[in-house]
Amino acid sequence: MQKISVRCCIAGGGPAGVMAGVLLARAGVDVVVLEKHADFFRDFRGDTIHPSTLDLIHELGCLDDFLALPHQKASSVSLRFGDQMIVMADFRGLALRCPYIAFMPQWDFLNFLAKRGARYPTFSLKLRAEATGIIEEGGRVAGLTATTPHGPLDIRADLVIAADGRGSLIREKAGLAVEDFGAPMDVLWFSLPRIQSDPDETMGRIEAGHMLVAIDRGAQWQFGYVIAKGTIEDIRRQGLATFRDGIARLAPYVADRVGALDDWDKIKLLTVQVNRLKCWYRPGLLCIGDAAHAMSPVGGVGINLAVQDAVAAANLLATPLLARQVSDADLAKVQRRREFPTRMTQLFQLAVQKRVLSRVLGTAQPIKPPFALRLIRAFPFLRRLAARLIGVGIRPEHISIDPRWREKG
Repeated sequence: MQKISVRCCIAGGGPAGVMAGVLLARAGVDVVVLEKHADFFRDFRGDTIHPSTLDLIHELGCLDDFLALPHQKASSVSLRFGDQMIVMADFRGLALRCPYIAFMPQWDFLNFLAKRGARYPTFSLKLRAEATGIIEEGGRVAGLTATTPHGPLDIRADLVIAADGRGSLIREKAGLAVEDFGAPMDVLWFSLPRIQSDPDETMGRIEAGHMLVAIDRGAQWQFGYVIAKGTIEDIRRQGLATFRDGIARLAPYVADRVGALDDWDKIKLLTVQVNRLKCWYRPGLLCIGDAAHAMSPVGGVGINLAVQDAVAAANLLATPLLARQVSDADLAKVQRRREFPTRMTQLFQLAVQKRVLSRVLGTAQPIKPPFALRLIRAFPFLRRLAARLIGVGIRPEHISIDPRWREKG
């Protein structure tokens, strides 16, 4: 049994966990991040980096380095509703440092953050280290147990942060209650080659009974095909040929390439969840990101909400952690800070699911754009409002803690 002791131990090497680790280490907090995989490379993870997140990377002082990585920019988001094309959100009219969404594979984003964190002497990232349980002492979470290639690991910590996703093991072990709001759909993710003559915008296509989202990833399209929840087996029984034909109808520009979908293994199922913890913490433990609130893919804001959680947690907890005096009141401040934007975002997502997606997936009749989209089409200034809600969000965070360490190298 290996044993280590740190001020903060973070379970989960996703956007929330790595960003929190980087910011806490930058402030001088001794922190270790546990990631159960050997690297960050896993396809069909969210890759939308919104303007609010790009602002945070600027505040870290490394935006130019970040934008030097391969990425695609979307200055607007369009939706084809039947035969009507509607520009739903336009970032170009906003006074933003980066008036666009950047599409970048999540593994590149996480590798970039991890390399920045490695410049601080108090930052440690342990790969192939899977959190397996919590250590409790006197009614308080006092650390984590984990498995590694070198054997079991016992980590004592003043604070444990659970950032291990919507299926959080740490949340489960801690017995925190989850409120589930349901979702009428799941999403099938797959990629197809992209060629120069294809459209150059990120878009969605809605027709009676069908919805397809296309994301430009440079050499490839990443598609999200929205299906009614629980219908995946029916779709598989109909066969790949039927599935390919349906995609070709919704996205005719890739009709000559759908043959690349020759195995169901190339089509991944994302089971959509929308839920939220009633209480995000216990003494010695805080949940952030998907471990605290699983978001719908509506708006593509999941990564950015997770990163905002991480910034708020670091801003509010760095000083108590340095003093080794993290109280329940400190943890409650993080929940109060982030619960309102989370609730409002989920409220919007649930409304879209109920009023748009449920109706689309449940009918075979021609459909018209909902009233909100008709308003956006009639009054173009509303595109900027939609862009701000999607790209910046409610109560965006800013890094307010001063760095204690100069970067190494």
